[in-house]
Amino acid sequence: MKKILPFLFAIAFIIYSCGPSGKTKGSPGSGSGGSYSKSQAPLKDDNTFVLTEISDDDTYGYTEKNPVMVGGVKSSEGPKNERRFLNALLGLNGESITYVRTGSCCPFDTPNGLMGGGLLDRYEVKYSGQDKPVYIYINMYDFGVLKAPKGFTINK
Repeated sequence: MKKILPFLFAIAFIIYSCGPSGKTKGSPGSGSGGSYSKSQAPLKDDNTFVLTEISDDDTYGYTEKNPVMVGGVKSSEGPKNERRFLNALLGLNGESITYVRTGSCCPFDTPNGLMGGGLLDRYEVKYSGQDKPVYIYINMYDFGVLKAPKGFTINK
């Protein structure tokens, strides 16, 4: 058993190191909602990103093909970055929002995930006066330009 552990470790290392490099084909988030970047957005405080724009793309954040890309998984801040993004949003008329993570979905290729892959997180977002809740897809593996999705305003 002691002789097989180094062998298994070596195999796992080879598989992991042979993963893709750079932006991979099929990676969600390459649409007009944002582009790849190597750093996170500025912070208003430790729990909130500073957003300066509202997207003009109807699909930004609302589809698995065009998720919000908050990054941070490599620095162990992926889930916190998701919350930082959501905390930067207000309803259409400045209402406070509430959000609940409804799970992970939608596997995709990314050089920043374990063995070259990742999953998007999906959040249900509500605010007072809204007809029905909306769902926002967030990629915590890759960084992108952060904007508020259409139908939201920015928490300044």
